[in-house]
Amino acid sequence: MRGIYLSNLDDERYLDLIIHPDEVDADSLNEKSLFAYIKEKYADFYLFEDTVRIAFKAYTTAARNSNTDPIKERIAEKRDAEIKFIIGSDDMSANLEIVCAFGGKHVTPTYLLSKAKHAGIERGLSSKRIIDMATRARTGKPGTVLNELIAKGLPPRKGKNSKLVPLVPNALERILQPQTVSTSRVDMRDLGEIICVKPGVEILERQAPTKGRKGYTVRGGTIDSTEGEWIKLKPGDGTYISDDTPNILRAEIAGMPKFKDGKMWVDETFVCKGVNIGTGNVNYDGAVIVNGDVTEKMKIIATGDITINGFVESAHIESGGDIIITQGAMGKYDEEEEQQYSGKLIADGGIHIEHGQGLDIICNGNVSVGKQLAYSRIKCRGSITVGPIDNPNGNLFACEIQCEDVIKSGTLGAISGSNLFIDFSDGFNLLTERIDTVEELMVELKNHVQRHQAEMTSMKSRTIPAELRSKLDKLLGKYRDERTMLQQLISKSSQLKLAKERYVEQIQLNANKKLYPGVVVKLNNRTWKADREYSSAKIHYFEHQWQFDTL
Repeated sequence: MRGIYLSNLDDERYLDLIIHPDEVDADSLNEKSLFAYIKEKYADFYLFEDTVRIAFKAYTTAARNSNTDPIKERIAEKRDAEIKFIIGSDDMSANLEIVCAFGGKHVTPTYLLSKAKHAGIERGLSSKRIIDMATRARTGKPGTVLNELIAKGLPPRKGKNSKLVPLVPNALERILQPQTVSTSRVDMRDLGEIICVKPGVEILERQAPTKGRKGYTVRGGTIDSTEGEWIKLKPGDGTYISDDTPNILRAEIAGMPKFKDGKMWVDETFVCKGVNIGTGNVNYDGAVIVNGDVTEKMKIIATGDITINGFVESAHIESGGDIIITQGAMGKYDEEEEQQYSGKLIADGGIHIEHGQGLDIICNGNVSVGKQLAYSRIKCRGSITVGPIDNPNGNLFACEIQCEDVIKSGTLGAISGSNLFIDFSDGFNLLTERIDTVEELMVELKNHVQRHQAEMTSMKSRTIPAELRSKLDKLLGKYRDERTMLQQLISKSSQLKLAKERYVEQIQLNANKKLYPGVVVKLNNRTWKADREYSSAKIHYFEHQWQFDTL
């Protein structure tokens, strides 16, 4: 540009602007074109824009007064990259801010790491982020500001609470874990002796809480952790706390130990060699062990676990705990009878049988079958597994099932095409009803809280007589209780919605060997039916539809 000269001879660090008014083409020079010319030539320099404007103004004055003296101003310079470390007020984080260089020196990772130490950042520093920021600053546009988290402290972790560990297994757990014969195989017939303890036997240990994990700040300070809490050891029925070891629970009576939901107790145990017309029915407040068969039309009702080391034929077995039948259970089906199934198993816990047919099974836990289950009706709130727990390879067919968890078997259905009907609707609908109920309460309570909030605000703005202040305090207390209850309902609603999402994720059918035609699975109005034979199959619910995958 005529009459405009740019010079950076002073150590090449600074840029000078020299304007010769008598050489300038007045028609082509204006403030905008001058800025464009400088930035085109020296884009990397930090420009003193106010100085450029002063120089241009001086030129216009000189041109107006016909002054030919050169105008000289220092208008730009090279600037090295600038850095700044910003440590959080709680010393738990640190950010690095870099202003990219204007033609000057760029920062290197080594330089940044060194400066971080000088800034007091001792721990939690990420070398990877430092290197990444240095690379981006080198290639970034001059003046670009980069700001990233480069160090994090470690918050302390509270120790785990003391843990209650049963020293004897529940009967059902032992049944589902065959006894080891050698390191390479187990004896599927030897399910272990039934667990009955004598008085004084250790049955539960309370393990000490852990100390937790200490934390640290980015400045290197240590944050102490909090030790977990001791869970109170509460002796259940038939147990007591050991006199010499306060963390041990012992059996007070001879009987069958049971551990559930963090509680341990010992049921008094009734033992007999069989239940038949000669012994009569059994109705016992405790656990029952039958070392023999249960014959037709007999009843066993117990508040504790029922273990039958024999065969059950068309009997009524009802337990307040688990039912374990180490051999088979058989019943008859007659649709004309009021009780269509002559064999009935009812348990508040889980049910295990080796094989079954013609049974009406109702339980709140899981159902496990050793080999085969057929021509039965099952209603359970857990899972159904047919075959060994670690490799379900049994047969499940010709049944009507209401279930709330995964069903696993070797084969589902039969080659004859007999129907196997499985309905997962009940558990889903129960969760939906609970969500609707909670949300109705939330809406109602929210309206109350908003109305009372407005009233409280209005009252606070008034002068309240001293004799009425106690009543106002009570109203404020009730208002706070309402808000607390509303938060609890909001939390409960979130938990139920999450449980509903998990429910549809967990319901599925797994056929490890074969899935035959006639298998029908249902969730409300969404139904899937097998129309052919599959070598193996996984039927699961996804995006409001039943999906088929091969295993």
